Amino acid sequence: MHSLPLFFRLAGRPVILLGDGEAAEAKRRLLDRARAQIVGEDAHAALAIVAIEDDTEAEAAIARLKARGVLVNAVDRPALCDFTLPAIVDRDPVLIAIGTGGASAGLAKAVRQRIEALLPPDVGALAQALETLRPAIQARWPSAAQRRRALDAALAAGGPLDPLSAHDRDGVEQWLNKADEPVADRMVRITLTSANPDDLTLRTARLMGEADRIYHATNVPPAILYRARADAERIVAKAPPMEPGAGLSLWLEIAEA
Repeated sequence: MHSLPLFFRLAGRPVILLGDGEAAEAKRRLLDRARAQIVGEDAHAALAIVAIEDDTEAEAAIARLKARGVLVNAVDRPALCDFTLPAIVDRDPVLIAIGTGGASAGLAKAVRQRIEALLPPDVGALAQALETLRPAIQARWPSAAQRRRALDAALAAGGPLDPLSAHDRDGVEQWLNKADEPVADRMVRITLTSANPDDLTLRTARLMGEADRIYHATNVPPAILYRARADAERIVAKAPPMEPGAGLSLWLEIAEA
C-alpha cells in the first residue's frame, strides 16, 4: 500500500494554496467544499497545495514549505507530493475516495464515475439513520462484537440494509425491531486454489471482511491476509483449532498442487 488513506476535517482550518489558473481554481473549489480557510504561503498551516505552473517557481515554493514541516500536494508533480487528492464520491456523510498515488487522475475519475452510477443517492440518509439510532442499536446489542456482526449481516448484499438499495429512517427502524440475533459462533474452513488475492471468490472475500479472526497455514501469503478486516486477529496454526472462539473464525489454507 503506497499511501494511508485519511479523511481530514478542514472546516475553519488554514490550508495554503499557491498558484493561479485552472488547476489552482479546481483545488480552491475543493477546499471551499471542505470549508477550509484558504491562506497564503506565510500563514501557519499543516497542509499546502502548490498549483504553480512554472517548474522552477513551483519547486522553490515546495522546498520552502517542506522545510517548515508543511505537508505538500504538488499538482502534476507526483514525485514531490507528501499527499495526493483523490477523486471523490460525495453522498454526505458517506465519502468514497479513489486514489492512484498520482499515477493517473484519469483512471481515478473513471472509477469514480462507475461508483457514482452504482451508489444510490440516499446512501447518506442510511448513514444518518444508523447514527441517529446508534443508542438503540447499542441497547439491543451491548457487545461491540455483537453489533458488528448484526450490522454486517444487515448491510450484506441482499440484506435488509444493503447499501446499494434504497433506504430511509423507517427502514432502519424496521430492521432494528425485527432483526434476528447474530449468527452463533462458528468456524468456516476455506481451501484456497491460489496464492493470488485476485483469485479469491466473492464468498471468501465477504467472509474475510466479516471474520473476527483468521487462522491460517504458513503458506498463506500476507497479500491474501490483507483482504481481511484490519482489526481481525491473524493466527498462524498447523490445523484449525477445536474451539475457535466467539463470532466468526476462518481457517485458510492453500491447496497443494
